[in-house]
Amino acid sequence: MGACLAIGSLASCASCLCGSASCLLSSCCPSAFNSTITRLAFSFLLLLGTLVSIIMILPGMEDHLKQIPGFCLGGSSIPGIENTVNCDIVVGYKSVYRMCFAMACFFFLFSIIMLRVRSSKDPRGAIQNGFWFFKFLILVGITVGAFFIPDGIFNTVWYYFGMVGSFFFIVVQLILLVDFAHSWNQSWLQKAEEGNSKFWYAALLTFTAIFYALAFSCVVVFYVYYTKPDDCTEHKVFISLNFIFCIIVSVVSILPKVQDAQPSSGLLQASFISLYTMYITWSAMSNNPNRNCNPSLLSLVTDALGVVGLVLFLACTLYASIRSSNNTAVNKLMRTEEAQGLTSDSSETGEDGEHRAVDNEEEAVTYSYSFFHLSLCLASLYIMMTLTNWYMPDAAYETITSTMPSVWVKIASSWFGLAIFLWTLIAPVILSDRDFS
Repeated sequence: MGACLAIGSLASCASCLCGSASCLLSSCCPSAFNSTITRLAFSFLLLLGTLVSIIMILPGMEDHLKQIPGFCLGGSSIPGIENTVNCDIVVGYKSVYRMCFAMACFFFLFSIIMLRVRSSKDPRGAIQNGFWFFKFLILVGITVGAFFIPDGIFNTVWYYFGMVGSFFFIVVQLILLVDFAHSWNQSWLQKAEEGNSKFWYAALLTFTAIFYALAFSCVVVFYVYYTKPDDCTEHKVFISLNFIFCIIVSVVSILPKVQDAQPSSGLLQASFISLYTMYITWSAMSNNPNRNCNPSLLSLVTDALGVVGLVLFLACTLYASIRSSNNTAVNKLMRTEEAQGLTSDSSETGEDGEHRAVDNEEEAVTYSYSFFHLSLCLASLYIMMTLTNWYMPDAAYETITSTMPSVWVKIASSWFGLAIFLWTLIAPVILSDRDFS
């Protein structure tokens, strides 16, 4: 049983009786490990790597490590022991690049392995839902190897990988937010129909008004602080276009035909997405290297952006691990449409009255294993760019600078995300022969 607890999953091994060495070679009762717990476990590995990256980028960490006798090159020494660790690589932006490189490789590897898994009966289902000790060892091994990657072209190449991956993760974030707002709106509308309708409609109206007020306030603040009468033309275009696009999706969301096709669509989702779009616009303009147009070069504002980015990352990662949506358009985008109709109940009560986790994916998976891992791979790249403020280091990390490509990546992702949201609204109207219920 001790071996089972060491090798198996956190939840399944607690309820399986592995009394032999065969537990070492199995997934340790994979049928007792439901899909939600699996996603949370993988998300935990991502959050663990993120926490390590945050710790290693903290100011003064290198000085603290050099105080450990016999550890860092150039630090305190112990007679007879040679300091061998280059702490300049272990901390700072270099460590974030390498830690996130390891996480991205780990999740990309699983994304390839899990291609076209249709049910937990597939042998690869056991790999997905078990072997957690070995998975952790693989991640640690890749991480250790990443710190032996020499500097030079790696820094620049991985920066551009980070930008491309972050572009797609921002889009994934927006899809998840659309799904969250849809579920939120649908839940409150259902409660309004069940009783006390005035309260729930007032609550929906209040939050919608707050989101629109915040979004409009952002537009005003952006024009005041991020534009100049004779300069900052790009910022004026970004702010104006995104403001217009937000108005368009808001109007479309309440059109009669859209409402007929999707009764639960409305201004709550549009206001929520409008506020998120303004955040992306702010984040993009904050990477403009032109100091006349970018007051965010002040450390306080930059830190605020980083905190907001981390909070969104954590919220979306956790939501992706537990989401169960009936929004067909979003499910198709997130590759979870095949799981519709499956029960979300992943536990049963035994004869002794205890609840036990059961396999809820014997007939079909409740989410795309491969796409989920790809999303975590993109999240690794996004967290790398967020922790380094999207700054581009030179080959020797002697200078860290903002670049216009990062500005365009964020703005383009906001436009692409708004286009996807618009599509989720009009798809049931255009493709009327398809079932979007």
